[in-house]
Amino acid sequence: MLLFLLALAGFAFLDSLDMLLVGVTTAVVFDSRLSRRSPVPGALSFLAGVFAVTTTFGITFVLGLRFLTNLVSFDITPTMRYWAELLVGVILLLLGSVRLSKGGGDAPVVPAWALEARRKPLLLGLVGVVIGLAQSPTAVPYLAALTMISARDPHPPLWPLIIVIYCVIALLPPALVLLTSLLPQSRARQFYRSLIRGLKRFGPKCIRILLLLAGMGLIADALIHHGAL
Repeated sequence: MLLFLLALAGFAFLDSLDMLLVGVTTAVVFDSRLSRRSPVPGALSFLAGVFAVTTTFGITFVLGLRFLTNLVSFDITPTMRYWAELLVGVILLLLGSVRLSKGGGDAPVVPAWALEARRKPLLLGLVGVVIGLAQSPTAVPYLAALTMISARDPHPPLWPLIIVIYCVIALLPPALVLLTSLLPQSRARQFYRSLIRGLKRFGPKCIRILLLLAGMGLIADALIHHGAL
């Protein structure tokens, strides 16, 4: 169970390296600074929209898989489970072997429509919902984590809480940007630059290392239970 939770935490860390969420949150903060308004309502509304959609998607995904397996009387046998582990492990190793290109510039690219909504908290919440809907079904680490939860029989205790905690971890960088925006402007700007520099410098390497470790772990577990293959 401990290795399972550590793997989920690693996937959540991968999801947290999302420059788009950091960029939108920072745009809201900077615009609020210029307009002498509090950045909390807008940024919090945006993050709440993303969190609500990703959490709902995760819980619905796991419940949907359980419903489908029960509907068609489909049982996940140990053989299927370990073959799936082996396949996912190979895919993660291949992804981890790909060198991620470094984006140019010092700031993440923020869509124009997101910038237009940055002064309206309710609209920002809608932007968060849209981004959550677009990213949840395509986020490889999140889908891998949800599949791991679904594949365990029985499901882990309090698995919805595990999904909620996962989504909280994935939103830590933009949440830190919002929290530091309450500090003096010079310190907030310095933190943001350090965060972006750190994500750009260490983010791709961390992603590759975690993908390789997760892939090797899954392959090793499948090979240990080679009798079920």
